[in-house]
Amino acid sequence: MKKDLQNKLTEMQYHVTQEDGTEPPYQNIYDAHFEEGIYVDIVSGEPLFSSKDKYDASCGWPSFTKPIEKQEVTEHLDESFGMRRVEVRSKTADSHLGHVFPDGPGENGLRYCINSAALKFIPVESLEEEGYGEYKKLFQGE
Repeated sequence: MKKDLQNKLTEMQYHVTQEDGTEPPYQNIYDAHFEEGIYVDIVSGEPLFSSKDKYDASCGWPSFTKPIEKQEVTEHLDESFGMRRVEVRSKTADSHLGHVFPDGPGENGLRYCINSAALKFIPVESLEEEGYGEYKKLFQGE
């Protein structure tokens, strides 16, 4: 399994998702990306976040106010590096995604600070053909 993932993922994607790594801030594909669509787990393909809930937190990583499917994102206490944080992982693949902080702008006040390397973006116009047609409703009626 690990060897398959090493062959499937880039070095950074593997480091982030499998070794609880962090990509450099402001040097990742989705930090300043605001096209409409959804972000899925790079390992499992499970839907995680929507561009509707993405905002510029000026922290160097993509930030979201909430997950698409709350049950697909799990939270765990992280006391690494002498800090107390809440790590977020994908439930299906157990991929390390990033951390959630209580300083977001949404109604729940949360900021999901996520590594781009843990995500794959599916543009709204490709949702149907990529097998995520049920999420088109998020973008209708605009």
